[in-house]
Amino acid sequence: MNNHIKIHTYLKQPKDKNVSLYPIYIRITVDGQRIEFATKRESEPAKWNKSAGRQQGNSEKVRILNTYLDGLVSKMYAYQNELLQNNIPLSALALKNLISGKEDKSRMLVAIFEQHNKDLELLVGKEYSASTLTRYKTTLQHVVEFMQKKYSMNDISINMLNHAFITDFNFFLRTEHKCNNNSAVKYIKNFRKVVRICLSNGWLDKDPFIQFKARVKEVERVFLSQEELEILRTKVFSIQRINQVKDLFVFSCYTGLAYVDAKNLTVENIVLGIDGSYWIHTHRKKTDTPSHIPLLPPAMVIIEKYRNLPKAGKGPFLLPLLSNQKMNAYLKEIADLCEIKKVLTFHIARHTFATTVTLNNDVPLESVSKMLGHKSIRTTQHYAKILDKKVSHDMQLLRTKFENKESVPSVKTAN
Repeated sequence: MNNHIKIHTYLKQPKDKNVSLYPIYIRITVDGQRIEFATKRESEPAKWNKSAGRQQGNSEKVRILNTYLDGLVSKMYAYQNELLQNNIPLSALALKNLISGKEDKSRMLVAIFEQHNKDLELLVGKEYSASTLTRYKTTLQHVVEFMQKKYSMNDISINMLNHAFITDFNFFLRTEHKCNNNSAVKYIKNFRKVVRICLSNGWLDKDPFIQFKARVKEVERVFLSQEELEILRTKVFSIQRINQVKDLFVFSCYTGLAYVDAKNLTVENIVLGIDGSYWIHTHRKKTDTPSHIPLLPPAMVIIEKYRNLPKAGKGPFLLPLLSNQKMNAYLKEIADLCEIKKVLTFHIARHTFATTVTLNNDVPLESVSKMLGHKSIRTTQHYAKILDKKVSHDMQLLRTKFENKESVPSVKTAN
């Protein structure tokens, strides 16, 4: 697109052909797309010069009309230059809105985004979590900040969205906000949902995300090895608060529960399973998917230890978890005391359960996925990693089969 603009002033024949005055219209064409609007002025057809787009004559009334029309055209070219200099997408509709001094508020980006967030807020606790709403609100803040910095505008018509807007916003996230690749992609994904709403409603003719590509890069998930987990599990600290944080982290290592799900556990979540052993039956806060987990002995020991102790918060909660921020702060201290060279956070316990506790003890990936409450097994594959130790064990079994096969003496056939 070369942003070529054409402006044509003309008389529009009214439905009533008996009238003596015709309304004067201006047609704006930008890169083949055109739009017209009334100038709120009129002229007699006999006095109109079609090629010049102006009224003929030298009277004061004619000069006033032509000067007014010249002013409108000059303003449009000035707005064109302003948009281009500020690298704002140029369109016929954008020029019309600028010259008329008004916008269709129902088709402004921020207004649509805010309405989306209001609708989502009503579904928090039903279809979405509070953290999802927070991410969309943060995305909107980033979009507004980007428009202010790039275009000196607080809002923009959705018709002005194009590929350049998307790529510039992506660059803004990575430079101004120092977002890593995956964080930037998540914000772009949230923004794209709002654009899809506009497309679905027919407010946009073309998807500005066409030809735009941004992919999430796989992150190396941190987890504890069997040796590290055993050091942590058997370590006894002199400070009770440190011991408590360690125990609750270990509990999550043997159950796979995320922080919020462990914090919300009650006695009612502990049930007798189909095998006669105790299970955790809960729903993940993040996705509201069921999660049924057989309780392993190390996890049962911790439940029994804290069953009758005063809880950290009010309510019938099973375990006395501190805030996630405090838990993570203590876990860093615990890692140092245990000489574990990893930055521990509570969520690492979930990765440890998926990898060290289950998958590398021959629990099938499908079972791990069900216990973690994942909707897709692909999500579980990101959590769980096959360790070299497990590969060595599996290949040793295969090696033994080949060795046994090679050692079988050949049978001689009779002549």
